[in-house]
This record gives sequence, structure tokens and C-alpha cells, in this order.
Amino acid sequence: MTELLAAGDPAPEFALPDQTGTLVSSAELRGKPTIIFVYPAAMTPGCTKEACDFRDSSAALSAAGYQVLGLSKDTVTKQAKFAERDGLTYPLLSDPDLELHRALGAYGEKKLYGRVSTGVIRSTFIIDEDWRLVHVLRNVKATGHVARIRKLVGLDD
Repeated sequence: MTELLAAGDPAPEFALPDQTGTLVSSAELRGKPTIIFVYPAAMTPGCTKEACDFRDSSAALSAAGYQVLGLSKDTVTKQAKFAERDGLTYPLLSDPDLELHRALGAYGEKKLYGRVSTGVIRSTFIIDEDWRLVHVLRNVKATGHVARIRKLVGLDD
């Protein structure tokens, strides 16, 4: 097993399509702090809650200098439906081959209700302008997570 990324490590490089089919790359994101939240599946209750909480905080996060990206294994088409249905205003990256998920350590063995399975691990990565990880939060709960992120980036006390 490879070692999991931690705060201080360089964030992985990537180029993935968003919900409009536009390629989004780490190279173009450098220079601006970035929040990547990884969710298991578009349009499911927990993922919708988390995505909408990020939507509702996106103006404050943007004003604080952060760009927000969602990431799932869903297709571009499903991401587009999710964005349209819930008015999500930030890029939703499609990673059906799970390359970025694996590079981030957001895919693997997880426990849910005592059962072990392999799948997407709900996680969030806060990256600085030099493309280094500042905070790595794995296996998070959807409810209350964005409030925690707001505190970590200094928006709320």
C-alpha cells in the first residue's frame, strides 16, 4: 500500500473534465488556494447535502481567495445533471477511472455500519497557492463538514 498524503505534501497533478466537459488542470489552478471535496455519488442524499453546503458557502470561500472543486467518479453527464438540479456553481470534476481519487487516497477500504467495503472515501483537501496540501480530511461526515472547513480557512471562529 502506498503512503497516504498528508499536510505539507505536494498535491497530485491532474487534468479532468468538469460538468460542462471543460478540462480543468492543476497547472491552471496554481496560484490560488483550492478546496477539493471528494464525494461518493452525485444526487445521493449525503452528497447533495455536502455539495449544497459548499454552494451556500462558495461566495464567502471565493471572497477569502479559495476556489472550490467537487470530485466524484460520476460521468460528465451525471455531474451536469447534479449541477443543474441543485444550482451548483463550481466545477464538478469527473474521474471515472479513479486516478485522482487514488492519488489523493480517497478511494480504498472503508467501514460503514461495521461493514468493510472498497469505494470512494468522502474526503476534503485544502491546497495552498504553491499546490501543497494544507489540510487533509478523510472519512468525513457530510453534515457539518463545510462548517468545519470554514473554520479551518479562517472564515468562522
